[in-house]
Amino acid sequence: MKERVRIGYVGLGRRGKGIVRHFAKMSEVEIVYLCDKSEERLKNGQNTVIEHGGYAPRLTTDYSDIINDPTIDAVVIMIGWSGRPQMAMQAMRAGKYAAVEVGCADTLEECWDLIRTYEETGMPLMMLENCCYDHREMTLLNMVKKGIFGEVVHCTGGYHHNLNEIELFKDLDKEEIPHYRLKQYREKNRENYPTHELGPISKILSVNRGNRMVKLTSVASKAAGLKAYAAEHLGEDSPYATDTYKQGDIVDTIITCANGATIHLTLDTTLPRAYYSRNISVRGTKAMSSEERRVIFTEGMAEPVENNEAEMFEKYEHPLYEEYKHCRVKDAHGGMDWLVCRAFIDAVRREVNTPIDAYDTVTWMAIGPLSAQSIRTGASVDFPDFTNGKWENREAPTEGKYCLDKVCIDHETPIV
Repeated sequence: MKERVRIGYVGLGRRGKGIVRHFAKMSEVEIVYLCDKSEERLKNGQNTVIEHGGYAPRLTTDYSDIINDPTIDAVVIMIGWSGRPQMAMQAMRAGKYAAVEVGCADTLEECWDLIRTYEETGMPLMMLENCCYDHREMTLLNMVKKGIFGEVVHCTGGYHHNLNEIELFKDLDKEEIPHYRLKQYREKNRENYPTHELGPISKILSVNRGNRMVKLTSVASKAAGLKAYAAEHLGEDSPYATDTYKQGDIVDTIITCANGATIHLTLDTTLPRAYYSRNISVRGTKAMSSEERRVIFTEGMAEPVENNEAEMFEKYEHPLYEEYKHCRVKDAHGGMDWLVCRAFIDAVRREVNTPIDAYDTVTWMAIGPLSAQSIRTGASVDFPDFTNGKWENREAPTEGKYCLDKVCIDHETPIV
């Protein structure tokens, strides 16, 4: 067990500058380097680490400073979507654990390159999919593992979040704007942000461990929301109102798994909506859940059932959350950011594989290019088997407090 984990932290944009404070607060972690192209962001990031950790990390605009430092144990990569796979592979080849922020790959070849690098080096790769550690998703995972749902047949999930004001067109005069996502919306038409629910659903369906995704079909609506928003709020003559966007406003993706279960994902980020939702639902032979209705219904309950989530959450609380609720750390996302960061650091400290491993990471990243191909051709596409057959008889998962492949009780590992 490592007493201290030395990390290089890359990317201090909107997401990166928020997450760095979590690592700074961890007594077992030393942020040795902060890396970003912006001197201003670097200085702000350093001030954040000083405030929450009490020390000043080194600042660099050159990623090779981190890669070439043999004392660095792990690299946390929080830059925009493009470029993460290349940085992760450099880190793994340098003998360092690699963590990447959520998002898709640009190409399938990037996914295969990541897997080849992982298998050649043996260095773990983890997507920091925080929603795997959210309260609702962990409760459902616990219930599935206990058999409450019976055989799981179908799951839904999505990213229902109007990003026009809060992300895509926010602070257009700032240095880091326009947001890197805007370039993606101009150039690509795909399911571009699937992992918030695909991650938890994959664990519920044992994807890559006895099950796998075999076929994907995506359809996209027309692209109208971004131009309409820009014309209304930025002016009809704004370049953002006259620009061309390829990204459909609503994208629906159906995935079929080897065991016959299906997954329905929805991307919905550029049209007005009343509230944010990931809309996770689980349908099994003995129970159903619905985030939209705040209902978990099990066989034998009297109908109708409404708003019983709180009661069911208390009854089927995942042991990780049972512990976390007594020692909460301030977290804008209710704990899941802190827990996913702790999960990564715990794996590095123990020198074991990460609970979201390289096969999980690339499987979720591959949704981007696969959905783009399906939308473009109007046909279903085969889902690559990144495990090369190992999914049928994988090695046992690494057990521990943060394990997502089984429910483990661990009172020894501190959450804080």
